[in-house]
Amino acid sequence: MDTNQSIPVTATAQNAAGTIRVRATDEGLPIDLRIDPRELRFGAAQLAEAIVALNRRAALDAAILRREQLSAQGVPSDVLDRMGMPTRDDLPDLEHDEGGYGTHPTWMHRPL
Repeated sequence: MDTNQSIPVTATAQNAAGTIRVRATDEGLPIDLRIDPRELRFGAAQLAEAIVALNRRAALDAAILRREQLSAQGVPSDVLDRMGMPTRDDLPDLEHDEGGYGTHPTWMHRPL
């Protein structure tokens, strides 16, 4: 096993009803999706919108966890800031962002 390889940090986000749950890496890659069949009645567009929003939230949460891990390993805060690593203070910005999607970059926003 390569000890230099980074272990993915993940987090899970779910809607208020708990009927949609997304687990994503700190880079925004969704790795698990759970959808209650009752959500299908709202249509594809609304479901997709909810999945994307939850994926972004999970990715932000995971990136914050990654920052905390790096900080615990001795990486200075100013270096983490220059790397663009989010902090817990960034969470309220996600809730106030138009559409609630946040601005944390994910694999979905990278140019092909």
